[in-house]
Amino acid sequence: MIWKVLLVFLVSMVPLIELRGAIPIAIGMDLGLPEWAVLIIALIGNLIPVPVIYLFARKVLEWGQKCKIKWFKKFCNFCLEKGKKAGDKLLKKTKAGVYIALYLFVAIPIPGTGAWTGTLAASILNLDFKKSMVAVMLGVITAGLIMLLVSLGVFKVMFGG
Repeated sequence: MIWKVLLVFLVSMVPLIELRGAIPIAIGMDLGLPEWAVLIIALIGNLIPVPVIYLFARKVLEWGQKCKIKWFKKFCNFCLEKGKKAGDKLLKKTKAGVYIALYLFVAIPIPGTGAWTGTLAASILNLDFKKSMVAVMLGVITAGLIMLLVSLGVFKVMFGG
């Protein structure tokens, strides 16, 4: 039983996969865990890295810009420049609604969106820590509920698919 919980928990912590992958994997593999437990385990696993990412990701990237390893320095520069450029564009468009935009970005369960990317963006843009954490957490909860419903086939039943 513990390996089933660990599988869901650890998969939900993986960048880009997160609970968007953990929930369908758990439901699809029929791990024998109650659906509510799968959701809670995946939520916890997905949310644990969030404050760490916010507090340290930008610092690691800034440190990497000074690194002597060429490819790593290039990667860090790319991440910071791309993040800053996209973030400035987003801030111009959304102004006060940046936290709603962050919530929606995390909540829509498509590849490339999620807690890791959203939190990294919030960190690079120096958004308020508490407001960013609330937006990301609510987004993760929303994405988790959507993925659970999709994994259980609820939308298929509702829309006659």
